[in-house]
Amino acid sequence: MSSLSSPVPPMLTPANDSSVAMIARQAIVNSQQAVVGYELFNRSRTGPGHTAATDVALVFTALSHAGAEDLVGSTLIFVNCTHESLSGGHLELIDPDKVVLEIPPLGHAATEEVSARYPMLAALRERGFHLAFNHTILQSAYAAWLPLADYIKLDLSVLAPDQLAVLISYAGRHTQAELVAEKVETAQQYDMASSQGIDLFQGYWFAKPSLVQTRLVSPSQAAILELISLVRKQASTEEIEEVLKKDAGLAFNLMRLINSSGFGLTREITSFRQAVMLLGLKKLFRWGALLLTLSRNGGPPPSVGSTAVVRGRLMELLALEIFDQELADEAFVVGIFSLLDAMLGMPMESALHLITVPEPVSNALLRREGPLGALLQLAQACENSDEATFETAAAALSLSSAQINGAHLKALAWADRIGE
Repeated sequence: MSSLSSPVPPMLTPANDSSVAMIARQAIVNSQQAVVGYELFNRSRTGPGHTAATDVALVFTALSHAGAEDLVGSTLIFVNCTHESLSGGHLELIDPDKVVLEIPPLGHAATEEVSARYPMLAALRERGFHLAFNHTILQSAYAAWLPLADYIKLDLSVLAPDQLAVLISYAGRHTQAELVAEKVETAQQYDMASSQGIDLFQGYWFAKPSLVQTRLVSPSQAAILELISLVRKQASTEEIEEVLKKDAGLAFNLMRLINSSGFGLTREITSFRQAVMLLGLKKLFRWGALLLTLSRNGGPPPSVGSTAVVRGRLMELLALEIFDQELADEAFVVGIFSLLDAMLGMPMESALHLITVPEPVSNALLRREGPLGALLQLAQACENSDEATFETAAAALSLSSAQINGAHLKALAWADRIGE
């Protein structure tokens, strides 16, 4: 029986590496009241300011949200921006076809700044982002921006009916943008806007903003820093994969991001190696930098994450004794994700809806089926000093105590090197 036991934290309670943020979203509907998109609002800001930092936090949280409902679903998302945040690397991690960037007006500086801001806006649109503006874009100072507008929002709380009619007429003659009537709060406002040809609507008359309590899994800062360092050195895929495998939060975040609808892939990615190659060094650096900015400060990796890492490595080493490399890779995935329920504070079945894993991995995690299930039972028996399960699983896998103890020592040593 292995004498090297790792304490397992209580299950089904939110772990220390989870954090919660509040995002509100409000539906934008068409004339048939079908939802065409959602505007996202950051409800976790402690101060009144809307800054580039809060823009980044909002988009990154929406992409990384580990909840039952996908915040970045099949519809468009409308995101309020500052001009400073438009050059942020977070936008490189999003499928631009799904995102509408709401561009704020420039106020008194419009005459001087419109030309200076134009190249950035044109580049974003060239990359595939949709751009939305409020009704001030119909002023003469913003004439250069009009061809860039995909949406123009008309605020019914500040525009009188005669103003609205003039603006709709002008927009119809000078732009191809779709018009959105926002702040629609009564049937009369809806009828007025609809009768003048507006086809998109947003406001309390249709739906109030609904709050979504997002759940995030925060990797250790040591792992993030190591990842950033390797990417800056243009390290090999194998070296980068090694870092990802040493932090359960890092591994989960990457698989969650790359398979989210907001990333825009047409096929599902199930291995860390695939994810690294597909993302590329530039995007990996952007992603790591954002993780570091938004992660909690200090401290070693949480115990639940450390246990998952050791478990994954142990299962991988044992699988290499009796199976091929492909099944060993899957054994590691089973081990490192076997504590997702503890990390996320939800049942395992719900947690597995958030990421894509091969069927044998899912069967092992949910029902302890197949050789991967036997390896997981063996790893848990090592941790819990469960002699009966240890002996049964070891016999089923034809593994000796010497092989298991040796692998466990190697797994512990490998996980300890993360901070080196």
